[in-house]
Amino acid sequence: QVHLTESGGALVPAGGSLTLSCTASGATPFGNTFRNFAMGWFRQAPGKEREFVAQISWKGGSTSYADSVLGRFSISRDNEKNTLYLQMNNVKPEDTAVYYCAADPNQEIGSRNGAAYDYWGPGTQVSVSS
Repeated sequence: QVHLTESGGALVPAGGSLTLSCTASGATPFGNTFRNFAMGWFRQAPGKEREFVAQISWKGGSTSYADSVLGRFSISRDNEKNTLYLQMNNVKPEDTAVYYCAADPNQEIGSRNGAAYDYWGPGTQVSVSS
């Protein structure tokens, strides 16, 4: 089975920076591992639905972002370390949410739709103060 674990969530002042990590272990029933997973970051704020943040393709050549974070956040991956990252710069109070990483073994480029992903981590809390 595939397991994902996020880390790095914290309380940070508005305008500050934070880096989240997501480590993958295991394999799918077909034997596929992290290097063949499209990966995504999603977040869910209190009282709100889960929303897309960013995605990255197998080798990192294709990335995309939600309009709300474009220019401030950067997604990256290290396939030798089985780790996904989200660099968050100039954070705002509205970035406060539980952040989740997700894996899709079935396509090269990640979707903006969370239903496309097969595996999810338990989440890490990010809180931005004014």
